[in-house]
Amino acid sequence: MNRGPTMKGSSRREFLLRACALGASHAAAPMALNLAALGAAAAQSAPGDYKALVCVFLYGGNDPYNSVVPYDAAAYRAYAQARGDIALARDALQATALRGKEAAPGGAQFALAPSLAPLKPLYEAGDMAVLLNIGPLVVPTTKAQYIGARVPLPPKLFSHNDQQSYWQALAPEGASSGWAGRLTDLFASANAQRTFTGITAGGSTVLLAGRRVAGYRVGIHGSTRMELLTRDMYGSSDCTALLRKLITQPREHLMERELSRIAAQSIDADTKLRAALADVAVPGDFSSPLAQQLKIVARIIGARQALGARRQVFFVSQNGYDNHAGLNDTHPALLRELGQSLAAFQHALSAMGVADQVTTFTASEFGRTLGSNGNGSDHGWGSHHFVLGGAVKGGRYYGQHPEIARDGPGFVDNGRLLPTLAVDQLGAALGGWFGAGQDELRLVFPNLRHFDAAALDTLAVSA
Repeated sequence: MNRGPTMKGSSRREFLLRACALGASHAAAPMALNLAALGAAAAQSAPGDYKALVCVFLYGGNDPYNSVVPYDAAAYRAYAQARGDIALARDALQATALRGKEAAPGGAQFALAPSLAPLKPLYEAGDMAVLLNIGPLVVPTTKAQYIGARVPLPPKLFSHNDQQSYWQALAPEGASSGWAGRLTDLFASANAQRTFTGITAGGSTVLLAGRRVAGYRVGIHGSTRMELLTRDMYGSSDCTALLRKLITQPREHLMERELSRIAAQSIDADTKLRAALADVAVPGDFSSPLAQQLKIVARIIGARQALGARRQVFFVSQNGYDNHAGLNDTHPALLRELGQSLAAFQHALSAMGVADQVTTFTASEFGRTLGSNGNGSDHGWGSHHFVLGGAVKGGRYYGQHPEIARDGPGFVDNGRLLPTLAVDQLGAALGGWFGAGQDELRLVFPNLRHFDAAALDTLAVSA
Protein backbone atom coordinates (compact mmCIF):
# COMPACT_ATOMS: atom_id res chain seq x y z
CA MET A 1 0.00 0.00 0.00
CA ASN A 2 1.03 3.55 -0.59
CA ARG A 3 2.52 4.97 2.61
CA GLY A 4 1.89 8.58 1.71
CA PRO A 5 3.93 11.25 -0.04
CA THR A 6 6.97 12.90 1.40
CA MET A 7 6.87 16.48 2.61
CA LYS A 8 7.97 19.27 0.29
CA GLY A 9 7.85 22.15 2.72
CA SER A 10 5.51 23.10 5.50
CA SER A 11 4.89 26.15 7.60
CA ARG A 12 6.57 26.47 10.98
CA ARG A 13 3.14 26.47 12.60
CA GLU A 14 2.10 23.26 10.82
CA PHE A 15 5.39 21.62 11.76
CA LEU A 16 4.95 22.41 15.44
CA LEU A 17 1.30 21.35 15.48
CA ARG A 18 2.14 18.00 13.93
CA ALA A 19 5.01 17.52 16.34
CA CYS A 20 2.60 18.00 19.24
CA ALA A 21 0.12 15.60 17.69
CA LEU A 22 2.69 12.90 17.24
CA GLY A 23 3.80 13.43 20.81
CA ALA A 24 0.65 11.51 21.79
CA SER A 25 2.51 8.34 20.95
CA HIS A 26 4.89 9.01 23.88
CA ALA A 27 7.89 8.86 21.56
CA ALA A 28 11.02 10.72 22.63
CA ALA A 29 10.74 14.42 21.80
CA PRO A 30 13.67 14.60 19.35
CA MET A 31 12.32 11.63 17.42
CA ALA A 32 8.82 13.15 17.33
CA LEU A 33 10.20 16.48 16.13
CA ASN A 34 12.27 14.85 13.43
CA LEU A 35 9.37 12.80 12.11
CA ALA A 36 6.48 15.14 12.74
CA ALA A 37 6.73 16.94 9.43
CA LEU A 38 6.95 13.86 7.23
CA GLY A 39 3.22 13.51 6.69
CA ALA A 40 2.30 17.15 6.18
CA ALA A 41 2.01 16.71 2.42
CA ALA A 42 -0.44 13.87 2.95
CA ALA A 43 -2.86 16.43 4.34
CA GLN A 44 -2.31 18.63 1.28
CA SER A 45 -3.38 16.10 -1.35
CA ALA A 46 -5.78 16.76 -4.20
CA PRO A 47 -9.19 18.19 -3.23
CA GLY A 48 -11.00 15.11 -4.58
CA ASP A 49 -8.90 12.79 -2.45
CA TYR A 50 -11.36 11.65 0.24
CA LYS A 51 -10.96 8.65 2.53
CA ALA A 52 -12.86 7.49 5.58
CA LEU A 53 -12.54 4.69 8.13
CA VAL A 54 -15.61 3.34 9.92
CA CYS A 55 -15.22 1.27 13.10
CA VAL A 56 -18.17 -0.94 14.09
CA PHE A 57 -17.51 -1.89 17.70
CA LEU A 58 -19.34 -4.92 19.11
CA TYR A 59 -19.50 -4.34 22.86
CA GLY A 60 -19.45 -7.35 25.16
CA GLY A 61 -17.00 -9.60 23.31
CA ASN A 62 -18.41 -11.23 20.18
CA ASP A 63 -18.31 -15.03 19.99
CA PRO A 64 -16.07 -15.71 16.96
CA TYR A 65 -16.89 -19.40 16.56
CA ASN A 66 -20.61 -18.87 16.03
CA SER A 67 -19.86 -15.98 13.68
CA VAL A 68 -17.17 -17.45 11.40
CA VAL A 69 -17.69 -21.20 11.77
CA PRO A 70 -15.16 -23.94 10.88
CA TYR A 71 -16.80 -25.77 7.98
CA ASP A 72 -14.47 -28.39 6.51
CA ALA A 73 -15.34 -31.82 7.87
CA ALA A 74 -12.40 -32.32 10.25
CA ALA A 75 -12.49 -28.80 11.68
CA TYR A 76 -16.25 -28.87 12.08
CA ARG A 77 -16.08 -32.14 14.03
CA ALA A 78 -13.54 -30.61 16.43
CA TYR A 79 -15.66 -27.45 16.71
CA ALA A 80 -18.86 -29.39 17.43
CA GLN A 81 -17.15 -31.60 19.99
CA ALA A 82 -15.69 -28.59 21.82
CA ARG A 83 -18.88 -26.52 21.74
CA GLY A 84 -21.44 -29.18 22.53
CA ASP A 85 -25.00 -27.86 22.54
CA ILE A 86 -24.06 -24.32 21.49
CA ALA A 87 -22.48 -25.48 18.20
CA LEU A 88 -24.35 -24.48 15.05
CA ALA A 89 -25.59 -27.38 12.92
CA ARG A 90 -23.42 -28.00 9.86
CA ASP A 91 -26.43 -28.45 7.57
CA ALA A 92 -27.56 -24.93 8.46
CA LEU A 93 -24.21 -23.55 7.26
CA GLN A 94 -24.32 -24.86 3.71
CA ALA A 95 -25.87 -21.70 2.27
CA THR A 96 -23.33 -19.42 3.94
CA ALA A 97 -20.16 -21.45 3.31
CA LEU A 98 -17.55 -19.01 2.02
CA ARG A 99 -16.14 -19.66 -1.42
CA GLY A 100 -13.95 -16.73 -2.24
CA LYS A 101 -10.95 -15.98 -4.39
CA GLU A 102 -8.49 -17.85 -2.17
CA ALA A 103 -8.74 -20.73 0.29
CA ALA A 104 -7.95 -20.13 3.93
CA PRO A 105 -4.41 -20.96 5.09
CA GLY A 106 -3.93 -24.72 5.27
CA GLY A 107 -6.98 -25.33 3.11
CA ALA A 108 -9.41 -24.72 5.97
CA GLN A 109 -12.98 -23.84 5.12
CA PHE A 110 -15.31 -21.50 6.99
CA ALA A 111 -18.94 -20.50 6.86
CA LEU A 112 -20.66 -17.41 8.09
CA ALA A 113 -23.34 -17.86 10.72
CA PRO A 114 -26.71 -18.09 8.91
CA SER A 115 -27.70 -14.73 10.41
CA LEU A 116 -24.78 -13.11 8.58
CA ALA A 117 -26.04 -14.26 5.18
CA PRO A 118 -26.23 -10.67 3.78
CA LEU A 119 -22.44 -10.48 4.01
CA LYS A 120 -21.75 -13.54 1.86
CA PRO A 121 -22.33 -11.74 -1.48
CA LEU A 122 -19.94 -9.00 -0.39
CA TYR A 123 -17.27 -11.55 0.44
CA GLU A 124 -17.68 -13.39 -2.84
CA ALA A 125 -17.69 -10.13 -4.82
CA GLY A 126 -14.33 -9.25 -3.26
CA ASP A 127 -15.70 -6.38 -1.18
CA MET A 128 -15.15 -8.03 2.22
CA ALA A 129 -12.27 -9.88 3.84
CA VAL A 130 -12.18 -12.02 6.96
CA LEU A 131 -9.51 -11.44 9.60
CA LEU A 132 -8.72 -14.64 11.46
CA ASN A 133 -7.53 -14.63 15.06
CA ILE A 134 -6.84 -10.96 15.72
CA GLY A 135 -6.60 -9.44 19.16
CA PRO A 136 -4.65 -7.21 21.54
CA LEU A 137 -0.96 -8.06 21.84
CA VAL A 138 2.09 -6.19 23.08
CA VAL A 139 4.57 -8.51 21.35
CA PRO A 140 4.13 -11.75 19.38
CA THR A 141 3.27 -14.35 22.01
CA THR A 142 3.44 -18.13 22.09
CA LYS A 143 1.58 -20.38 24.47
CA ALA A 144 4.78 -21.24 26.31
CA GLN A 145 5.62 -17.56 26.74
CA TYR A 146 2.11 -16.86 27.99
CA ILE A 147 2.17 -19.69 30.52
CA GLY A 148 5.64 -18.78 31.70
CA ALA A 149 4.83 -15.03 31.86
CA ARG A 150 7.95 -14.40 29.78
CA VAL A 151 6.55 -11.59 27.61
CA PRO A 152 4.54 -8.43 28.36
CA LEU A 153 0.81 -8.89 27.92
CA PRO A 154 -2.04 -6.42 27.47
CA PRO A 155 -3.06 -5.21 30.94
CA LYS A 156 -5.95 -6.97 32.66
CA LEU A 157 -6.65 -9.47 29.92
CA PHE A 158 -10.26 -10.66 29.70
CA SER A 159 -11.59 -7.51 31.43
CA HIS A 160 -14.24 -5.72 29.39
CA ASN A 161 -13.26 -2.14 30.12
CA ASP A 162 -9.53 -2.65 29.85
CA GLN A 163 -9.66 -4.64 26.64
CA GLN A 164 -12.11 -2.17 25.08
CA SER A 165 -9.51 0.48 25.86
CA TYR A 166 -6.67 -1.62 24.51
CA TRP A 167 -8.47 -2.26 21.21
CA GLN A 168 -9.22 1.43 20.83
CA ALA A 169 -6.14 3.07 22.39
CA LEU A 170 -3.49 0.36 22.71
CA ALA A 171 -3.28 1.41 26.36
CA PRO A 172 -5.11 0.59 29.61
CA GLU A 173 -8.42 2.09 30.65
CA GLY A 174 -8.00 5.80 31.28
CA ALA A 175 -5.91 6.40 28.15
CA SER A 176 -6.14 9.96 26.85
CA SER A 177 -5.84 9.16 23.14
CA GLY A 178 -6.89 6.43 20.76
CA TRP A 179 -5.02 5.15 17.75
CA ALA A 180 -7.54 6.57 15.27
CA GLY A 181 -7.34 9.94 17.01
CA ARG A 182 -3.56 9.89 16.79
CA LEU A 183 -3.86 8.95 13.12
CA THR A 184 -6.30 11.74 12.31
CA ASP A 185 -4.11 14.24 14.18
CA LEU A 186 -1.81 13.88 11.19
CA PHE A 187 -4.55 14.84 8.74
CA ALA A 188 -6.59 17.41 10.67
CA SER A 189 -5.38 20.26 8.48
CA ALA A 190 -6.75 18.48 5.40
CA ASN A 191 -10.27 19.33 6.58
CA ALA A 192 -11.84 22.78 6.46
CA GLN A 193 -13.11 22.26 10.01
CA ARG A 194 -11.29 20.02 12.44
CA THR A 195 -14.51 19.22 14.31
CA PHE A 196 -15.68 16.87 11.57
CA THR A 197 -12.50 14.78 11.45
CA GLY A 198 -13.57 12.16 14.00
CA ILE A 199 -17.30 11.53 14.44
CA THR A 200 -19.06 9.08 16.73
CA ALA A 201 -22.68 7.98 16.35
CA GLY A 202 -22.04 5.12 18.78
CA GLY A 203 -21.44 6.91 22.06
CA SER A 204 -18.27 7.98 23.82
CA THR A 205 -15.07 6.37 22.64
CA VAL A 206 -11.36 6.88 23.25
CA LEU A 207 -10.64 5.58 19.73
CA LEU A 208 -11.22 9.01 18.18
CA ALA A 209 -9.41 11.07 20.81
CA GLY A 210 -6.21 12.76 19.69
CA ARG A 211 -4.23 15.85 20.59
CA ARG A 212 -5.74 17.98 17.83
CA VAL A 213 -9.03 16.19 17.26
CA ALA A 214 -11.75 14.78 19.48
CA GLY A 215 -14.76 12.66 18.74
CA TYR A 216 -17.67 14.86 17.65
CA ARG A 217 -20.81 13.14 18.89
CA VAL A 218 -23.93 12.94 16.72
CA GLY A 219 -27.28 11.21 17.00
CA ILE A 220 -29.04 9.23 14.32
CA HIS A 221 -30.51 12.43 12.88
CA GLY A 222 -27.33 14.49 13.11
CA SER A 223 -26.04 17.00 15.63
CA THR A 224 -27.72 17.73 18.95
CA ARG A 225 -28.91 21.29 19.21
CA MET A 226 -28.98 23.66 22.16
CA GLU A 227 -32.75 23.76 22.18
CA LEU A 228 -33.13 27.15 23.88
CA LEU A 229 -31.24 28.78 21.02
CA THR A 230 -33.68 27.48 18.40
CA ARG A 231 -36.63 29.63 19.48
CA ASP A 232 -37.42 33.02 20.94
CA MET A 233 -37.15 32.73 24.70
CA TYR A 234 -40.17 34.25 26.40
CA GLY A 235 -41.24 35.43 22.98
CA SER A 236 -38.16 37.62 22.61
CA SER A 237 -35.42 37.19 20.03
CA ASP A 238 -33.31 39.62 22.07
CA CYS A 239 -33.48 37.24 25.04
CA THR A 240 -32.27 34.35 22.88
CA ALA A 241 -29.44 36.50 21.50
CA LEU A 242 -28.42 37.44 25.03
CA LEU A 243 -28.27 33.78 26.06
CA ARG A 244 -26.08 33.00 23.05
CA LYS A 245 -23.76 35.85 24.01
CA LEU A 246 -23.57 34.76 27.65
CA ILE A 247 -22.52 31.20 26.85
CA THR A 248 -20.09 32.02 24.05
CA GLN A 249 -18.37 35.29 24.97
CA PRO A 250 -14.65 35.07 25.84
CA ARG A 251 -13.82 35.07 29.55
CA GLU A 252 -10.67 35.52 31.60
CA HIS A 253 -10.78 32.40 33.78
CA LEU A 254 -9.16 29.47 32.00
CA MET A 255 -11.99 27.00 32.59
CA GLU A 256 -14.71 29.53 31.78
CA ARG A 257 -12.87 30.52 28.62
CA GLU A 258 -12.63 26.89 27.52
CA LEU A 259 -16.32 26.30 28.25
CA SER A 260 -17.25 29.35 26.15
CA ARG A 261 -15.01 28.15 23.33
CA ILE A 262 -16.58 24.70 23.31
CA ALA A 263 -20.10 26.16 23.38
CA ALA A 264 -19.32 28.45 20.45
CA GLN A 265 -17.71 25.59 18.55
CA SER A 266 -20.72 23.36 19.19
CA ILE A 267 -23.18 25.99 17.96
CA ASP A 268 -21.11 26.60 14.85
CA ALA A 269 -20.73 22.87 14.13
CA ASP A 270 -24.45 22.25 14.56
CA THR A 271 -25.28 25.03 12.10
CA LYS A 272 -22.81 23.78 9.50
CA LEU A 273 -23.71 20.11 9.82
CA ARG A 274 -27.46 20.72 9.60
CA ALA A 275 -27.01 22.84 6.50
CA ALA A 276 -24.72 20.25 4.90
CA LEU A 277 -27.11 17.36 5.61
CA ALA A 278 -30.28 19.16 4.53
CA ASP A 279 -30.39 17.68 1.03
CA VAL A 280 -28.45 14.44 1.57
CA ALA A 281 -30.52 11.27 1.24
CA VAL A 282 -29.20 7.73 1.55
CA PRO A 283 -30.82 4.77 -0.24
CA GLY A 284 -31.62 1.50 1.54
CA ASP A 285 -33.32 -0.02 4.57
CA PHE A 286 -31.77 1.38 7.75
CA SER A 287 -34.41 0.46 10.31
CA SER A 288 -32.39 -1.18 13.09
CA PRO A 289 -30.48 0.79 15.76
CA LEU A 290 -27.07 -0.10 14.29
CA ALA A 291 -28.29 0.61 10.75
CA GLN A 292 -29.53 4.03 11.83
CA GLN A 293 -26.06 4.86 13.16
CA LEU A 294 -24.55 3.79 9.86
CA LYS A 295 -27.12 5.80 7.95
CA ILE A 296 -26.07 9.07 9.61
CA VAL A 297 -22.46 8.14 8.87
CA ALA A 298 -23.36 7.63 5.20
CA ARG A 299 -25.20 10.96 5.15
CA ILE A 300 -22.21 12.78 6.63
CA ILE A 301 -19.97 11.13 4.04
CA GLY A 302 -22.44 12.34 1.41
CA ALA A 303 -22.00 15.86 2.79
CA ARG A 304 -18.20 15.68 2.77
CA GLN A 305 -17.72 18.40 0.15
CA ALA A 306 -20.08 20.81 1.89
CA LEU A 307 -18.17 20.16 5.13
CA GLY A 308 -14.78 20.50 3.45
CA ALA A 309 -13.76 17.04 4.72
CA ARG A 310 -11.07 14.93 3.07
CA ARG A 311 -10.09 12.57 5.91
CA GLN A 312 -12.60 11.23 8.45
CA VAL A 313 -12.93 8.41 10.96
CA PHE A 314 -16.34 7.29 12.23
CA PHE A 315 -17.38 5.14 15.17
CA VAL A 316 -20.63 3.19 15.59
CA SER A 317 -21.43 0.48 18.10
CA GLN A 318 -23.72 -2.40 18.95
CA ASN A 319 -24.27 -3.75 22.45
CA GLY A 320 -25.27 -7.15 23.78
CA TYR A 321 -22.42 -9.54 22.97
CA ASP A 322 -21.56 -10.63 26.53
CA ASN A 323 -23.31 -13.97 26.04
CA HIS A 324 -22.32 -16.09 29.02
CA ALA A 325 -25.77 -17.63 28.83
CA GLY A 326 -28.40 -18.06 26.15
CA LEU A 327 -25.87 -17.68 23.33
CA ASN A 328 -28.09 -19.29 20.72
CA ASP A 329 -31.10 -17.32 21.95
CA THR A 330 -29.57 -13.85 21.62
CA HIS A 331 -26.53 -14.08 19.36
CA PRO A 332 -28.30 -14.85 16.05
CA ALA A 333 -30.46 -11.71 16.35
CA LEU A 334 -27.40 -9.57 17.05
CA LEU A 335 -25.61 -10.98 14.03
CA ARG A 336 -28.70 -10.52 11.87
CA GLU A 337 -28.74 -6.83 12.74
CA LEU A 338 -25.00 -6.62 12.12
CA GLY A 339 -25.12 -8.39 8.75
CA GLN A 340 -28.11 -6.46 7.44
CA SER A 341 -26.70 -3.13 8.63
CA LEU A 342 -23.25 -3.65 7.12
CA ALA A 343 -24.74 -4.82 3.82
CA ALA A 344 -27.14 -1.87 3.63
CA PHE A 345 -24.30 0.54 4.41
CA GLN A 346 -22.01 -0.96 1.77
CA HIS A 347 -24.76 -0.92 -0.86
CA ALA A 348 -25.52 2.72 -0.03
CA LEU A 349 -21.86 3.68 -0.38
CA SER A 350 -21.76 1.97 -3.76
CA ALA A 351 -24.89 3.83 -4.89
CA MET A 352 -23.28 7.08 -3.72
CA GLY A 353 -20.12 6.32 -5.71
CA VAL A 354 -17.79 6.32 -2.71
CA ALA A 355 -17.38 2.60 -1.95
CA ASP A 356 -13.69 2.71 -2.88
CA GLN A 357 -13.10 5.63 -0.50
CA VAL A 358 -14.55 4.12 2.69
CA THR A 359 -13.15 1.16 4.63
CA THR A 360 -15.31 -0.36 7.37
CA PHE A 361 -14.05 -2.79 10.00
CA THR A 362 -15.55 -4.60 12.97
CA ALA A 363 -13.92 -4.80 16.40
CA SER A 364 -14.76 -6.17 19.84
CA GLU A 365 -12.84 -6.16 23.12
CA PHE A 366 -12.18 -9.91 22.93
CA GLY A 367 -13.53 -13.16 21.55
CA ARG A 368 -15.08 -15.96 23.58
CA THR A 369 -13.90 -19.36 24.72
CA LEU A 370 -14.00 -22.26 22.29
CA GLY A 371 -15.67 -24.49 24.85
CA SER A 372 -19.24 -24.13 26.05
CA ASN A 373 -19.95 -23.24 29.67
CA GLY A 374 -23.23 -25.11 29.32
CA ASN A 375 -25.35 -22.40 27.72
CA GLY A 376 -22.92 -19.85 26.38
CA SER A 377 -19.24 -18.95 26.17
CA ASP A 378 -16.96 -17.01 28.48
CA HIS A 379 -14.42 -14.22 28.02
CA GLY A 380 -11.73 -15.14 25.53
CA TRP A 381 -8.92 -13.36 23.69
CA GLY A 382 -8.45 -13.65 19.93
CA SER A 383 -11.42 -13.25 17.60
CA HIS A 384 -12.44 -13.03 13.95
CA HIS A 385 -13.46 -9.78 12.28
CA PHE A 386 -14.53 -8.29 8.96
CA VAL A 387 -13.08 -5.53 6.78
CA LEU A 388 -15.32 -4.14 4.05
CA GLY A 389 -15.03 -1.64 1.24
CA GLY A 390 -14.47 -1.26 -2.46
CA ALA A 391 -10.76 -0.75 -1.86
CA VAL A 392 -10.50 -3.95 0.19
CA LYS A 393 -8.90 -6.94 -1.48
CA GLY A 394 -11.71 -9.17 -0.33
CA GLY A 395 -12.89 -12.71 -0.91
CA ARG A 396 -9.89 -13.77 1.18
CA TYR A 397 -8.82 -14.62 4.70
CA TYR A 398 -6.02 -12.80 6.47
CA GLY A 399 -4.27 -14.33 9.44
CA GLN A 400 -3.86 -17.89 10.67
CA HIS A 401 -6.25 -20.19 12.50
CA PRO A 402 -4.77 -22.93 14.69
CA GLU A 403 -5.91 -26.51 14.84
CA ILE A 404 -9.11 -26.56 16.86
CA ALA A 405 -8.23 -28.13 20.20
CA ARG A 406 -8.98 -26.45 23.51
CA ASP A 407 -5.64 -27.48 24.96
CA GLY A 408 -3.67 -27.21 21.71
CA PRO A 409 -0.79 -24.80 21.02
CA GLY A 410 -3.14 -22.17 19.57
CA PHE A 411 -5.23 -21.88 22.73
CA VAL A 412 -4.61 -20.88 26.32
CA ASP A 413 -6.62 -21.34 29.50
CA ASN A 414 -8.64 -24.25 28.15
CA GLY A 415 -10.06 -22.66 25.03
CA ARG A 416 -9.08 -19.00 24.70
CA LEU A 417 -7.79 -18.33 21.19
CA LEU A 418 -4.22 -16.98 21.30
CA PRO A 419 -4.06 -14.07 18.80
CA THR A 420 -1.59 -14.26 15.94
CA LEU A 421 -2.59 -10.92 14.37
CA ALA A 422 -2.22 -7.81 16.52
CA VAL A 423 -4.56 -4.83 16.55
CA ASP A 424 -1.46 -2.75 15.72
CA GLN A 425 -1.09 -4.60 12.42
CA LEU A 426 -4.67 -3.96 11.39
CA GLY A 427 -4.39 -0.31 12.43
CA ALA A 428 -1.18 0.09 10.45
CA ALA A 429 -2.75 -1.43 7.33
CA LEU A 430 -5.74 0.91 7.63
CA GLY A 431 -3.46 3.85 8.42
CA GLY A 432 -1.29 3.14 5.38
CA TRP A 433 -4.35 3.13 3.14
CA PHE A 434 -5.44 6.36 4.84
CA GLY A 435 -2.19 7.97 3.74
CA ALA A 436 0.18 7.77 6.71
CA GLY A 437 3.84 7.03 6.11
CA GLN A 438 5.86 4.24 7.68
CA ASP A 439 7.55 6.52 10.21
CA GLU A 440 4.24 8.05 11.21
CA LEU A 441 2.68 4.62 11.65
CA ARG A 442 5.44 3.59 14.04
CA LEU A 443 4.63 6.62 16.16
CA VAL A 444 0.87 6.12 16.08
CA PHE A 445 1.31 2.42 16.93
CA PRO A 446 4.12 2.23 19.48
CA ASN A 447 4.26 -1.59 19.52
CA LEU A 448 4.30 -1.95 15.75
CA ARG A 449 8.09 -2.39 15.85
CA HIS A 450 7.56 -5.82 17.40
CA PHE A 451 5.36 -7.08 14.56
CA ASP A 452 5.50 -7.56 10.82
CA ALA A 453 4.15 -4.16 9.75
CA ALA A 454 3.52 -5.45 6.22
CA ALA A 455 1.45 -8.49 7.29
CA LEU A 456 -1.75 -6.93 5.98
CA ASP A 457 -0.27 -4.86 3.14
CA THR A 458 -2.26 -6.86 0.59
CA LEU A 459 -5.54 -5.99 2.33
CA ALA A 460 -6.05 -2.90 0.16
CA VAL A 461 -6.41 -2.97 -3.62
CA SER A 462 -5.36 0.66 -3.89
CA ALA A 463 -4.21 3.49 -1.72
